[in-house]
Amino acid sequence: MPSINLNLLPMKGHYFLFNAGTSPIVPFMPTLARQLGFSSVVVGSLYTALPIMGMLVKPTMGALADRYKCQKALFLAFILLTIASFFPLQFVPGLPVESAADFHCHQISDLKICGTDSCVADQLIAEGSGNTTIYCKMRCELGSGFLQTVCRDWNWSSLCEKSVPVLTTLGDTRVTTSPQSVAFNALLSPQHTLPLENSDCLFTRVSKVQLAGGDVWHTPYCNTSLQIAQCRMQCQSDTLSDLTNLSNSQVISHYQFWMFTSLLVFSWIGMAVVVSVGDAICFTILGDQPGKYGNQRMWGSVGFGLCVIVAGWLVDTWSAGMAHKDYTPVFYMMAVMLTLDFVVSSKIKYTQTPQAASILHNVGKMFKDIQVLVFLLWLVVVGMCTALIWNFLFWYLEELADNYGCSVTQQWIKTLEGLVNGVQCFGGEIPFFFLSGWILKKIGHTHAMSLVLFAFSIRFLLYSTLTNPWWCLPIEMLNGLTFGLLYATMASYASLVAPPGTDTTVQGLVGAIFEGIGVSTGSFLAGLMFDQMSGAMVFRISGLAVLVLCVLHICAQFFISRRHILVVASGKDFHHGAHYASPNEAIHMLDEPTYESFT
Repeated sequence: MPSINLNLLPMKGHYFLFNAGTSPIVPFMPTLARQLGFSSVVVGSLYTALPIMGMLVKPTMGALADRYKCQKALFLAFILLTIASFFPLQFVPGLPVESAADFHCHQISDLKICGTDSCVADQLIAEGSGNTTIYCKMRCELGSGFLQTVCRDWNWSSLCEKSVPVLTTLGDTRVTTSPQSVAFNALLSPQHTLPLENSDCLFTRVSKVQLAGGDVWHTPYCNTSLQIAQCRMQCQSDTLSDLTNLSNSQVISHYQFWMFTSLLVFSWIGMAVVVSVGDAICFTILGDQPGKYGNQRMWGSVGFGLCVIVAGWLVDTWSAGMAHKDYTPVFYMMAVMLTLDFVVSSKIKYTQTPQAASILHNVGKMFKDIQVLVFLLWLVVVGMCTALIWNFLFWYLEELADNYGCSVTQQWIKTLEGLVNGVQCFGGEIPFFFLSGWILKKIGHTHAMSLVLFAFSIRFLLYSTLTNPWWCLPIEMLNGLTFGLLYATMASYASLVAPPGTDTTVQGLVGAIFEGIGVSTGSFLAGLMFDQMSGAMVFRISGLAVLVLCVLHICAQFFISRRHILVVASGKDFHHGAHYASPNEAIHMLDEPTYESFT
């Protein structure tokens, strides 16, 4: 029977519990931001800044851990920081929203609201079940005719000024004829909602109005010709609150933005340090068997896949009958899992590698190696691709669900998103993490890098053809290549090229380039693209661009292999002339500790 390495059990437990704890939150964060009222540009900008914070903190904390031999203390402290930053996110209120509407007053009064779809009308009618009314605060620009009607029919005498120079006589009362901005409260009867055919507009009934500061409610009617006024409104309705057009520049003036951003920054910092330091600890425990890294890391995918499916179902079930999703249960789920992770991680036993004489000097030497430089450029590209999936795949699926009409897809969209992550983990990541050592040994890092780029291209192009969001599930099988093989290649290559005593620093540096430059840039560009074009077009353009970069990467590696031969440093010294003779000859280092150059 195969022996069990008891020293690795806590490490497996950490990967399982940490990913199980973050999976209920991280995948849904962009869509939570969307629900709070943030646009794709704002979300893209946030996810541009977050990886930059990771880029700064990863190598800094890595160097600190190497310098003072405090890997484990930092590791545990940042698990707690992650819990403390994630949990309060559930209490961040949404942005104050104002929706535009036209007030139509005749024998009855209605609001004409545009920028909707057929689902909005259905949702409003559902909100009006049992003759329920919706309370709104309104401010309308009333012209002279409307003002006269308000004075006469609504009995709002405070608007009937007797000392205004531009007047119209109405009996013994003189009324201003210049447009006025009038604030009042209104009660809507959403059960009387009618969508306009071949239009994105609807009408909903206004049953009562009350002048701001007043205490008497009136039935709004205009015993004249139809009167129309342009209005802004804030309603106690999830459905109507979604119809905001708050500009991106206005968002940053609200405390909700800074509250959300601050918590997100600290949680990202916590996760970034836990991931990079955790990988360094894992490779230290593995010693001269780095090829077994995938066997440890795949437990993270197991935890992520199991809990994200449950999380998606919980959100949909908890939110049944609501216009907005309620994420409360997943925040408690996160807190429990990460607390268990802290307990299990405290049991990890290992000896930290002695510090190198000069960390910066030794790490700096790596940049003289052309193969390492190509690897770093590859990190930027795959980071950009990863950003598109991490931050905007669910955004795209919800866009498809909205276009698909009122159906069970919208009601169970979070369950679908949980299943997407489940397929990504169980159908893709876990098999490839398990096989990553064998794959890298057979084809080498350079071929693996090209394969990852090609898989991203195919994945993006397939996304661009979707019309029904449920058909994305088979596509998620490619996540084994675009994340499982990517991550194993990135982490093992970083461990192999790291000079002795600089493991944490190099892991942090590689992670910083991947996230701080790649994911950051990708998030920013994706946010801008989603604001200007459909999600399908964004994925189509991205897929073609990555395909071109894949061809360029293959060509670059071909010319490099003709000029250089493989010398891989593991153990004592790093040889800066190290290159691959060819990818097929590459990385027998996954199972063997030392290599010699070809002469």
